[in-house]
Amino acid sequence: MSNNTKLDLPEIVPQHIAIIMDGNGRWARRRGLPRLAGHRAGTENLRRVIEACVEFGVKYLTIYAFSTENWTRPRDEVSGLMRIFDDVFDRELAELDRQGAQLRHIGRLDGLNDSLREKVRNGIAMTKDNDRLVLNVAFNYGSRDEIVHAIQEMIKDGLDSEEVDEDLVSSYLFTAQSPDPDLVIRTSGEQRTSNFLLWQSAYSEWIFPDVYWPDFGRDELLAAIQEFGSRERRYGGLVPQQT
Repeated sequence: MSNNTKLDLPEIVPQHIAIIMDGNGRWARRRGLPRLAGHRAGTENLRRVIEACVEFGVKYLTIYAFSTENWTRPRDEVSGLMRIFDDVFDRELAELDRQGAQLRHIGRLDGLNDSLREKVRNGIAMTKDNDRLVLNVAFNYGSRDEIVHAIQEMIKDGLDSEEVDEDLVSSYLFTAQSPDPDLVIRTSGEQRTSNFLLWQSAYSEWIFPDVYWPDFGRDELLAAIQEFGSRERRYGGLVPQQT
C-alpha cells in the first residue's frame, strides 16, 4: 500500500459497504465458460475486495452470497454453488482470520447440509474476536423474509404495538449487530435491489458500476468510495444553504 493510494481516499470513507455481487454468469458466458466457472471466479475475487476494504479502513462489509430466491435456480447450479461455498470455507477461512476479519452470517442456515452448516458455525466461532473488518455473509437471505422473521419474534416476545419503533425493529433484524450500510454497490450495471437489505439501506447511497463482479477489484472499489465521498447525504432533509 503506497502513501499515494491513501491520498486518493476521500475525507469520509463509508464505515459499512454492502455489495450485491452480480454478473458472474454473464462474465462466464462472455468467455465461453459454464456459469459455475463464473461463480467460482466470483468467490475467488472476494479475497481481493476484503483486502482492499481492510486497506481503505472500511469496518463492515456485507456480501449477498445466496438469496432465498436462488433456490429456484436449476438443481445442478444450486448443487454446484454449494460445493463452491464448501470449498471456499476450507480454502479461505484461515486467510480471513489472518486478515483480522470477523465472520458473521445473516439469513437462515436452513437448507444447508450438515457439513456446510457446521463450517459456517466454526468460522464464526474462530473469528469472533477479530476487529479489523466485520464480514457479514448474507447466505440464504432475503430482506422480506428477514422482516417477517423479525415480526414473528416480536410477537413471540409478547411486545405491545406501542413499544414498536424503528430502533426496536432494527434490533430484531439479522443485522442487529451492524450499523446500516452507508454505501450499497451492485455490480454488472443492473439497477435493482433484489430483496437485499431493504430496511437497512433506506438512506444508503447506491452505486451501479458496469463491471461484472469477478472483475470488480481494488481500483473499482476505490472508485466507488471516491464517488461516495463526492455525494451529499441528506437523509430526507435539506443541506443548509451557505450565506
